Amino acid sequence: MSKLDKDILFLILKELQEIRLRNDSISLYPCLLVNKTWCEITVPILWKNPAGLYGLVNHGTTNNLLLNTILLHLSKESRANLKNQGIDRFAETYQQQPLFNYISFWRYLDLQLVENMIKSIENIDESKISIIRNEIMNLFINRSTKFIALSIPDHFDYQLHHISGAEHCFSGLKSLDSYSNINQNILIGLSRISKSIKELTFKIRFCNNPDYSGIINLIEAQKILNEVYIIHCYSGRNESCKVIEESLIKSADNIHHLMIEREPITKFLSHLINLTNLTIGLQDRNDTNWSNLYGVSLPFLKVLKADYIPSNILASLIENTKGNLTEISISYNGDGRIFIQAIYQNCLNLKYLALSINNDSFSEFEKLLINCQHLNGLVIMDARNLYYDDLFKILIRSSPISLFRFKFFFNTKYNHKLKYLKLFLDNWKNRHPILLHLILVEYFADQHMKQKKRAKDLIEKCKDKGIIKHYDIPFSYLFETFEWIKRKPDFYN
Repeated sequence: MSKLDKDILFLILKELQEIRLRNDSISLYPCLLVNKTWCEITVPILWKNPAGLYGLVNHGTTNNLLLNTILLHLSKESRANLKNQGIDRFAETYQQQPLFNYISFWRYLDLQLVENMIKSIENIDESKISIIRNEIMNLFINRSTKFIALSIPDHFDYQLHHISGAEHCFSGLKSLDSYSNINQNILIGLSRISKSIKELTFKIRFCNNPDYSGIINLIEAQKILNEVYIIHCYSGRNESCKVIEESLIKSADNIHHLMIEREPITKFLSHLINLTNLTIGLQDRNDTNWSNLYGVSLPFLKVLKADYIPSNILASLIENTKGNLTEISISYNGDGRIFIQAIYQNCLNLKYLALSINNDSFSEFEKLLINCQHLNGLVIMDARNLYYDDLFKILIRSSPISLFRFKFFFNTKYNHKLKYLKLFLDNWKNRHPILLHLILVEYFADQHMKQKKRAKDLIEKCKDKGIIKHYDIPFSYLFETFEWIKRKPDFYN
């Protein structure tokens, strides 16, 4: 097979991998069996991110199988070292060397997976675990591997940056996921090695005397930090986060994507004028102070996701986006009419909208449909007490021609909602066929299945008439708000 043929095959298999990530029914496994060339091209793709592709992090049986494969890479010297320290389990069992150096293909190093593999080893004294950990860490961190993504688990205290070869392994990191209560010296060490991180996720745990020296050093060392996700793993205001916000100001020109799960402690958002994506809000609805968000101007913002922020603050933020917003997902506190009005007055290019709406907001919502003529997808969230008959009449009457993607939440004990849905669908004739996603909220499985069957029967009839092109009624309530938007990071390839 020519070099060109191999390159084309590689690109095809990579695309198949992306499809597999969205649909588990498609697999690259058969490609391993075609011939030697196909096998040699497929193996590095499959082993690029074993944890993410196969969901191994919390799967005990599969972790054991993966561990067995990893241990095949132990050198004779490592086996001898283990045996000399009273660990002879691997001296005889794992003699055969693998056909490929599978570890060298890894690009996403999830240290929680590594820890789980180590803990899965049976019949080993606790005192010997650290010795085995050192050998396994040396398999991953050396001059034969180079990672683009690193995930460090909670309470991690292994000084991996001191391992020989760490400079080579982590110099090309593009993504880092870490917790606040790990040993901060690890992050300080990585800040000297890794200067090109684009995506940073930092999970903050409660601590009486938090030490953020490592994460601050890491942030300030980056040259092209583009995406930042600050996740709070507990409720309550944390004034100590002020130092993290201030450190982000130094990367303000490069940061385009930001998620922060608590109210800003400072006015640092005013400095991030190049933001295009902002996710902000609370995990709960406790009263809090959002004054540092008021008056913030983000002229290039295209995507806004906000949860339980006062409607007047949301309205102010939307008004200061200079008309570039194309995607909005909002749950709010207060009068919804205020920010809905801000949307249709300032976001004429809006394509996707998800919001929790109340009955008092219907008149303003209809004005939004009339003014936002590019609207393509609509999600109605948290709408248990909504007058769906009025909502559907508005949608029939005022939806722009571009709108045909819908997602609705139905609490199934309100069965009349399906009746109103039928009226809505029956009146959608001669328009663009609908793509419908229906969430049926019911805590009893038997009731859920009954309501799902009723909804499916109704929708199938409309599909036969050409009113609906595609639909989904998932059992799970977990979903991507706008799953019809394909988002594919360009820096993991």
